[in-house]
Formats: sequence, C-alpha cells, structure tokens
Amino acid sequence: MKAIVCVKQVPDTSGKVAVKENGQLDRASMPAITNPDDLNALEAALTLKDHTGCEVVVVSMGPPPAEGMLRELLARGADRAVLISGREFGGSDTFATSQIIAAGIDEIGVEKDDIVFCGRQAIDGDTAQVGPQIAEKLHLPQVSYVTDIKYQDDGSLIVTRALEDGFMTVKVETPCLLTCIKELNEPRYMSVPGIFECYGKPYEVFDYNRLKDNPLIEDDTIGLKGSPTNVWKSFTPPQKGAGTMLEGTDVAAQMAQILADKHLI
Repeated sequence: MKAIVCVKQVPDTSGKVAVKENGQLDRASMPAITNPDDLNALEAALTLKDHTGCEVVVVSMGPPPAEGMLRELLARGADRAVLISGREFGGSDTFATSQIIAAGIDEIGVEKDDIVFCGRQAIDGDTAQVGPQIAEKLHLPQVSYVTDIKYQDDGSLIVTRALEDGFMTVKVETPCLLTCIKELNEPRYMSVPGIFECYGKPYEVFDYNRLKDNPLIEDDTIGLKGSPTNVWKSFTPPQKGAGTMLEGTDVAAQMAQILADKHLI
C-alpha cells in the first residue's frame, strides 16, 4: 500500500509580491515555501502511515532547487521523494502540469489499495484544478475538499467533503485521489531524527527522457506550447482597510449608529 502525495513549491505570497514587466510572478526574487494545503495532504498520508505502515511517496514538479523542499518533507516522515523536472515541462499550465504529474505517478505505479493525496489548491494559482485533472487522467475516483477520512476494513474510505452550504459524506473505493483542505488536520513538524535521516532516503528525478515514452506524455500537450491557457497579469491586490470589532450587549445599536454616522441609513 502506498500513499502518493503531490506537492508544489510556491513563492511566499504573504509579503510583497514581485511581478515582472510582462505581468508574470518574479518567482526568483521571492522566498519559496511548500504550498500550505499540500502540507495537510502530507499529514493525511503520514497519519495513514502511522496506522498501516504504508509507504509515503512525495511527488513534485519543478526546477532542481525544489529538492530542498522535498528533503524537508522526507524529514517530516515521508519515505521517498520524486522530483519531476525538465526544461521541456517549463511554462505548463494546469492542463499540461496535470498531464506530466499523472505520467510521473503512473511511472511510480498505482495499485489496488493506493491513495493519491493532493492539496486543495496552490496559493500561486488558486485554480484547484490540478488534483482533479490528475484523477481524470489516471482514471481514478476522486473526492475534493476533504475535511475527514475514515478507513474501512474492506479497503474503502468514508470521506467528508466541504460544500459551500454544508458537508457531504461519500464512500469511495481505492485506488482514489483526495484533495485536502486545512480543516482536515494539523501538519506535523520535522523531527530531529527525521532531519538526520532525510538525506539517506530514496530521492529520484524524473526528467523528460524518463517520461517521454509514457502514454500520457505527448509533446503537444506539455510545456508552454501544450498549454491552452496562460497568465495574462499578476498583481498585488489593494490592501483592505482595518476592520472595527464591536463588543458588548448592544452590538446592533452600535452598528446602527456607525451606519447612521456614515449616512448609509
């Protein structure tokens, strides 16, 4: 049994967002972090490992420096890391990215009891498309926006997913793909033994030559030329004004007075 976790190294957008003259993110000038939702996906896989002893494989697509992020995830408890990296993959949108990552996962192999975990979405794109697209290309059942997972004796899962107006409970057979949100769990930190051990754990790079013969890889569906969409412009949204907290038993009266002072009522 394997838990395969898709992760992405993203620019830290909590501070100032650097943008190039062409309107694209200047990733090289911003600190890189592990995408937050992907840490919840990793924690879900590590929790499964705690209960079953399964192998946890982390997979990322990106440039060679992403190795540092993957080593950190190995230090958190993952057993094996795979970096999908090649110039041929550069400029991929979500469609092309999911094609490439699906090929990488196919190369690793998905068996009967395996689960693929993804974060809900990446903070640099906010599309929430790559996880579901990977599932479609691997012909796996999928459940998105997962807030709870219960493992059944027959190998199936009872999964709770968040909706805009409530929750949905779904039974899903394995192998399957789940996209996780922050409400699912609290990610663990690296451990001291884990830091010592992370450089002794298996680490592989899947380049274009490794994946080009995979049936999911076609030159006209990967990279910039295989991407049907592109980013027109990136920018830092304007700062919102500070809010006002109302306290006490007469909050409604306070609110009415504020609105009256602003001539809104």
